[in-house]
Amino acid sequence: MYALHSTWTPIRVESFDHIVIGGGSSGCVAAARLSSDGNAKVLLLEAGHSNRHPLLDMPPGIFKMINGSKFMRYHKTIPQEHLDGRVHEIPQGHVLGGGSSVNAQVYMRGRPSDYDEWQEILRGNNDSVGWGWRDVLPHFRRMEANNRLNNDLHGTNGPMLVSDPGHIDEMSRWFVQAVQAVGEPFNPDFNGQTQRGVGFYQFMNRHGKRSSAAYAYIEPQKNNPNLNVRLNAEVMRIVIENGCAKGVIYRDRKGEIKTVYADGEIIVAAGALITPKLLMLSGIGPAEHLQEHGIDVQIDLPGVGQNLIDHPEVPTTALANGPYGYYKQGEGWRMLKNGIQFKLFGSGPITSAGVEAGAFVNPTSPDAPPTIQAFCVPIVYLDRDSVGLVNDGHGLTVTTVVVKPKSRGEVRLKSANPTDMPAVSPNLLKHPDDMREMVAGQRFFINALKASPLAEHLERIAIPPQDDLSDDALKAHCKRFVKTNYHPSSTARMGADGDPMAVLDAKLRVRGIQNLRVCDMSAVPNINAGNTNAPAMMIGDRCADLIIDK
Repeated sequence: MYALHSTWTPIRVESFDHIVIGGGSSGCVAAARLSSDGNAKVLLLEAGHSNRHPLLDMPPGIFKMINGSKFMRYHKTIPQEHLDGRVHEIPQGHVLGGGSSVNAQVYMRGRPSDYDEWQEILRGNNDSVGWGWRDVLPHFRRMEANNRLNNDLHGTNGPMLVSDPGHIDEMSRWFVQAVQAVGEPFNPDFNGQTQRGVGFYQFMNRHGKRSSAAYAYIEPQKNNPNLNVRLNAEVMRIVIENGCAKGVIYRDRKGEIKTVYADGEIIVAAGALITPKLLMLSGIGPAEHLQEHGIDVQIDLPGVGQNLIDHPEVPTTALANGPYGYYKQGEGWRMLKNGIQFKLFGSGPITSAGVEAGAFVNPTSPDAPPTIQAFCVPIVYLDRDSVGLVNDGHGLTVTTVVVKPKSRGEVRLKSANPTDMPAVSPNLLKHPDDMREMVAGQRFFINALKASPLAEHLERIAIPPQDDLSDDALKAHCKRFVKTNYHPSSTARMGADGDPMAVLDAKLRVRGIQNLRVCDMSAVPNINAGNTNAPAMMIGDRCADLIIDK
């Protein structure tokens, strides 16, 4: 199959104005905008499946899918030496809408300083395109249809439906009150003037139905002849001719190899793990690495696949002393009861994504920018690392996340075979500052769980074991349990002119190759402080503007 790379010259059979590779959060937005506002003939190629499925639509459906689903693609890391050789998984959406079709739907943009940092990193770029907060805020507001907020920071008329949680469990309320009891303020809007504090998240859903990028952007274009969406279309490589991106070779749902061409631009939006793989298979990347796999080098860009950043998360799990939380709410008679309540009244647990409450804190310097994000989930997480430590039952799990990690990993090719998954090494918590912040976050929320009114409803904290809470013990706990927060980023990043590791310029264009852009979280110079789905959609919206307005 990989002999296609260097020995086969495809015949021009089908042509579009633009081709978007990847129908995830950013790709859906870019394709929809280009085909509607740009009035261009656009082909959207998505390797995964249709987003139409009841479990995908319902907010809590993620908990049914996270450990095994055709709508996910499960990347296994290479053994992580700094984690005692652990191998862990990084699930990514394998469905139209990408992460927005399978995630917990938390609507989070990060803080203004995240984007001002991007602008500073891009300083010295010859392009006049800005990525500071004042540049990206109009995109966020244009996309958003908020059901509570309407101000300079929030919009009400966009296609993305943003809502308060449809149901809030009592455990979530007790968590919010307990964190206030240990000194953190209540925050009514984590996307507002300040990120610090504890409160309830907003979500990308409405009336118990997910508002994914597929529903918000692609569905309204279903009768637009300009937009052609092809599912189960696995892209193998980009056709480069004389330094210009001309077409795409992909395998269709029947297994046939097809070639399509673009008269305009090709936009890669396959996500931070697959986008660098596709660039490298197409001869764009570190020359020495490509030559190792017999791939003809189109351009030597050493930054492709480097600078992988992900938010690391570590759990703290407590058992309840009563029937609190969402234990078995999706099983048996409880599932039937909740289903009837939802069908008859549009209310109840089914309208919740299960992660209603959260917090942003800085445990060591409370008034400084938060270093830790927390998610309160009113269930007990059980996986193979938890065996023998906790029994399944009523309880809650608080996951602590380092929001601005310094650890950097990489994505490499396993071979020149397009069907092989990439070799991924995220290096979570490898930087000592990340470990130090995570330990501080663990200790902070252990103390919060012991505060009223939450403490009165907990039997005990089971993970980490409470008999030893020294730094060394908490570090061992973090090494054992750390995993992805599902936010891989920055593997084909923008950068200033003269930066040897910059893959893209400020207009998302691949350096040295004409008519080729990257339009997903691969492109960001650094990860934002919080969930990444809304920023990914913003990048898709901004990419469309850059192409339409050029």
